[in-house]
Amino acid sequence: VMNGELLIVDEHTGRMLAGRRYSEGLHQALEAKERIVIENKNFVALVPFWAIWPFETMIISKRHITKITDFTANEIKDYASILKLLTIKYDNLFETSFPYSSGIHQAPTDGEPHPEWQFHMHFYPPLLRSASVKKFMVGYEMMGESQRDITPEKSAQMLRDMSDLHYKSK
Repeated sequence: VMNGELLIVDEHTGRMLAGRRYSEGLHQALEAKERIVIENKNFVALVPFWAIWPFETMIISKRHITKITDFTANEIKDYASILKLLTIKYDNLFETSFPYSSGIHQAPTDGEPHPEWQFHMHFYPPLLRSASVKKFMVGYEMMGESQRDITPEKSAQMLRDMSDLHYKSK
Protein backbone atom coordinates (compact mmCIF):
# COMPACT_ATOMS: atom_id res chain seq x y z
CA VAL A 1 0.00 0.00 0.00
CA MET A 2 1.46 3.33 -1.05
CA ASN A 3 -0.31 6.62 -0.42
CA GLY A 4 -3.45 4.70 0.49
CA GLU A 5 -3.46 2.80 -2.84
CA LEU A 6 -2.83 -0.91 -3.23
CA LEU A 7 -0.08 -1.65 -5.74
CA ILE A 8 0.91 -5.00 -7.18
CA VAL A 9 4.68 -5.41 -7.11
CA ASP A 10 6.29 -7.89 -9.50
CA GLU A 11 8.11 -10.20 -7.08
CA HIS A 12 10.88 -10.93 -9.58
CA THR A 13 11.64 -7.45 -10.93
CA GLY A 14 10.38 -5.25 -8.10
CA ARG A 15 8.41 -3.15 -10.61
CA MET A 16 5.26 -1.55 -9.24
CA LEU A 17 2.17 -2.08 -11.35
CA ALA A 18 0.29 1.08 -10.42
CA GLY A 19 -3.47 1.00 -10.54
CA ARG A 20 -3.61 -2.79 -10.79
CA ARG A 21 -5.39 -4.97 -8.26
CA TYR A 22 -5.75 -8.73 -8.23
CA SER A 23 -9.51 -8.31 -8.43
CA GLU A 24 -9.20 -6.05 -11.50
CA GLY A 25 -7.03 -8.61 -13.26
CA LEU A 26 -9.48 -11.35 -12.31
CA HIS A 27 -12.47 -9.46 -13.66
CA GLN A 28 -10.61 -8.58 -16.87
CA ALA A 29 -9.63 -12.22 -17.38
CA LEU A 30 -13.19 -13.41 -16.71
CA GLU A 31 -14.70 -10.87 -19.09
CA ALA A 32 -12.21 -11.65 -21.85
CA LYS A 33 -12.22 -15.40 -21.10
CA GLU A 34 -8.42 -15.22 -21.25
CA ARG A 35 -5.96 -17.34 -19.31
CA ILE A 36 -8.77 -19.12 -17.43
CA VAL A 37 -7.96 -22.77 -16.68
CA ILE A 38 -10.91 -23.69 -14.43
CA GLU A 39 -13.80 -21.72 -13.01
CA ASN A 40 -16.51 -22.58 -10.52
CA LYS A 41 -19.06 -20.52 -8.60
CA ASN A 42 -16.56 -19.14 -6.06
CA PHE A 43 -13.04 -19.49 -7.50
CA VAL A 44 -11.02 -19.18 -10.68
CA ALA A 45 -7.76 -20.92 -11.56
CA LEU A 46 -5.90 -18.86 -14.13
CA VAL A 47 -2.49 -18.16 -15.57
CA PRO A 48 -1.61 -14.61 -14.48
CA PHE A 49 -0.53 -12.19 -17.20
CA TRP A 50 2.78 -11.76 -15.36
CA ALA A 51 3.47 -15.52 -15.10
CA ILE A 52 7.14 -16.43 -15.37
CA TRP A 53 7.04 -20.19 -15.01
CA PRO A 54 5.61 -21.95 -18.10
CA PHE A 55 2.60 -23.42 -16.29
CA GLU A 56 2.37 -20.98 -13.37
CA THR A 57 -1.19 -20.58 -12.11
CA MET A 58 -3.10 -19.03 -9.29
CA ILE A 59 -6.41 -19.77 -7.65
CA ILE A 60 -8.24 -16.62 -6.65
CA SER A 61 -11.58 -16.14 -4.94
CA LYS A 62 -14.28 -14.30 -6.87
CA ARG A 63 -15.56 -12.72 -3.69
CA HIS A 64 -13.21 -10.36 -1.89
CA ILE A 65 -11.86 -12.62 0.86
CA THR A 66 -8.79 -11.70 2.86
CA LYS A 67 -8.05 -15.02 4.55
CA ILE A 68 -8.92 -18.70 4.34
CA THR A 69 -10.75 -18.63 7.66
CA ASP A 70 -13.36 -16.33 6.08
CA PHE A 71 -14.53 -19.02 3.62
CA THR A 72 -18.18 -20.04 3.74
CA ALA A 73 -19.09 -23.75 3.68
CA ASN A 74 -19.76 -23.54 -0.08
CA GLU A 75 -16.45 -21.76 -0.67
CA ILE A 76 -14.60 -24.50 1.20
CA LYS A 77 -16.15 -27.11 -1.12
CA ASP A 78 -15.44 -25.07 -4.25
CA TYR A 79 -11.86 -24.37 -3.15
CA ALA A 80 -11.23 -28.08 -2.56
CA SER A 81 -12.80 -28.90 -5.92
CA ILE A 82 -10.77 -26.40 -7.95
CA LEU A 83 -7.57 -27.38 -6.14
CA LYS A 84 -8.16 -31.05 -6.99
CA LEU A 85 -9.04 -30.33 -10.63
CA LEU A 86 -6.02 -28.08 -11.16
CA THR A 87 -3.58 -30.65 -9.79
CA ILE A 88 -5.20 -33.38 -11.93
CA LYS A 89 -4.75 -31.19 -15.01
CA TYR A 90 -1.10 -30.65 -14.05
CA ASP A 91 -0.54 -34.41 -13.74
CA ASN A 92 -2.35 -35.07 -17.03
CA LEU A 93 -0.26 -32.56 -18.97
CA PHE A 94 2.81 -34.82 -19.17
CA GLU A 95 1.28 -37.91 -17.54
CA THR A 96 3.47 -37.65 -14.50
CA SER A 97 3.19 -36.57 -10.90
CA PHE A 98 3.69 -32.90 -11.76
CA PRO A 99 6.09 -31.13 -9.35
CA TYR A 100 5.31 -27.63 -8.14
CA SER A 101 5.88 -25.22 -5.31
CA SER A 102 2.79 -23.49 -4.05
CA GLY A 103 1.86 -20.92 -1.50
CA ILE A 104 -1.24 -19.42 0.03
CA HIS A 105 -1.25 -15.64 0.20
CA GLN A 106 -3.61 -14.13 2.75
CA ALA A 107 -3.94 -11.25 5.19
CA PRO A 108 -1.64 -11.11 8.20
CA THR A 109 -2.95 -12.75 11.35
CA ASP A 110 -2.21 -9.78 13.59
CA GLY A 111 -5.85 -9.24 14.54
CA GLU A 112 -6.10 -6.04 12.47
CA PRO A 113 -8.40 -5.72 9.45
CA HIS A 114 -6.56 -5.86 6.13
CA PRO A 115 -9.08 -4.99 3.39
CA GLU A 116 -6.21 -4.48 0.95
CA TRP A 117 -5.49 -8.21 0.87
CA GLN A 118 -7.06 -10.65 -1.57
CA PHE A 119 -6.82 -14.37 -0.79
CA HIS A 120 -5.08 -16.34 -3.54
CA MET A 121 -2.88 -19.38 -4.01
CA HIS A 122 0.07 -19.56 -6.42
CA PHE A 123 1.54 -22.62 -8.14
CA TYR A 124 5.07 -22.52 -9.53
CA PRO A 125 5.74 -25.72 -11.51
CA PRO A 126 9.19 -26.07 -13.10
CA LEU A 127 8.31 -28.40 -16.01
CA LEU A 128 8.64 -26.88 -19.45
CA ARG A 129 8.06 -29.10 -22.49
CA SER A 130 7.92 -32.60 -21.00
CA ALA A 131 8.26 -34.48 -17.72
CA SER A 132 12.04 -34.39 -18.14
CA VAL A 133 12.61 -30.81 -19.38
CA LYS A 134 12.69 -28.32 -16.51
CA LYS A 135 12.93 -24.57 -16.52
CA PHE A 136 15.71 -23.05 -14.46
CA MET A 137 16.08 -19.38 -13.74
CA VAL A 138 19.72 -18.46 -14.19
CA GLY A 139 21.83 -15.46 -15.01
CA TYR A 140 19.88 -12.86 -16.91
CA GLU A 141 16.49 -14.16 -15.77
CA MET A 142 17.43 -13.92 -12.11
CA MET A 143 19.07 -10.52 -12.38
CA GLY A 144 17.19 -8.86 -15.19
CA GLU A 145 14.18 -9.90 -17.18
CA SER A 146 12.51 -13.28 -17.10
CA GLN A 147 12.03 -15.22 -20.31
CA ARG A 148 8.87 -17.15 -21.23
CA ASP A 149 8.94 -20.12 -23.53
CA ILE A 150 5.18 -20.05 -24.11
CA THR A 151 2.59 -17.33 -23.59
CA PRO A 152 0.29 -17.29 -20.56
CA GLU A 153 -2.64 -17.75 -22.96
CA LYS A 154 -1.07 -20.86 -24.55
CA SER A 155 -0.25 -22.50 -21.21
CA ALA A 156 -3.80 -21.77 -19.95
CA GLN A 157 -5.22 -23.38 -23.10
CA MET A 158 -3.02 -26.46 -22.71
CA LEU A 159 -4.09 -26.92 -19.08
CA ARG A 160 -7.75 -26.17 -19.84
CA ASP A 161 -7.74 -28.84 -22.54
CA MET A 162 -6.60 -31.52 -20.10
CA SER A 163 -9.17 -34.02 -18.87
CA ASP A 164 -10.72 -33.65 -15.41
CA LEU A 165 -10.14 -37.39 -14.99
CA HIS A 166 -6.65 -38.28 -13.76
CA TYR A 167 -4.59 -40.12 -16.37
CA LYS A 168 -4.00 -43.04 -13.97
CA SER A 169 -7.78 -43.52 -13.66
CA LYS A 170 -8.33 -44.04 -17.40
